[in-house]
Amino acid sequence: MKIIKNAVAGTLESSDALVTVEPNAEGAGIEFDLDSVVINQFGNSIRATVMNTLERLDVRDVKISVVDKGALDCTLKARVEGALFRGADQNENLPWGGAIR
Repeated sequence: MKIIKNAVAGTLESSDALVTVEPNAEGAGIEFDLDSVVINQFGNSIRATVMNTLERLDVRDVKISVVDKGALDCTLKARVEGALFRGADQNENLPWGGAIR
């Protein structure tokens, strides 16, 4: 999946996450920034969830920022997927409901 525009998903409410994606130069890879209220306890897990989601959707060149306010893993995945689909300008035939492996 190629990110072609800036996009956002989520909120800054408690138990949610705000995910922002931007295109990155081809071949530049993934630039990841994390700000979390629980970074000391769950920072590695949050990073793994984001990276696994990027890998599953075959995203290679992206700047992604996550501001986490204690989101559950399923919420974090949904926010990352939502931001990526918006950033790729894919708004039809979305594989929701477990179709994304």
